[in-house]
Amino acid sequence: MKIHHRPVKADDIKTICGLPQGAQELFYMFPKAQYPLTESQMADAIAQRFDSTIFEADNRVVGFANFYRAEPGGTCCIGNVIVAPQARCKGVASFIVETMTALAFDRYDASEVQLSCFNGNTAGLLLYPKLGFQPFAIEERASPEGDRLALIHMTRRRAG
Repeated sequence: MKIHHRPVKADDIKTICGLPQGAQELFYMFPKAQYPLTESQMADAIAQRFDSTIFEADNRVVGFANFYRAEPGGTCCIGNVIVAPQARCKGVASFIVETMTALAFDRYDASEVQLSCFNGNTAGLLLYPKLGFQPFAIEERASPEGDRLALIHMTRRRAG
């Protein structure tokens, strides 16, 4: 699968809204959103974030991500990561995270890249350390149902 990326366009928003397959996936992708994800929720998030990026393969959207913080020379934080259901377990998530990490280091001259992952997101917890991210803090959060969750914050520092 040959994947490429580009900046998000307004007509991508409806497609992005269809990527989370249920309330739990939406919570992992975008904890502040209400299920189902609406175009206005997604458009508002994109307007407040940096480098919202679409990932495509075979002329189909296979993923999305952005930065919720982008400090030149400092820290960039990757957020809203989602992989399309038909593209899962095919290396798309790795491509997304590696692409966004390179963008942070190249465009923002970031010293580190951070991301966060809820304890129930086993796929993310297994992937991110393979890509060089190390846990540095755990924050207690509540699920939409009020259950206690752990949000694991991870970082990857610029090499050298």
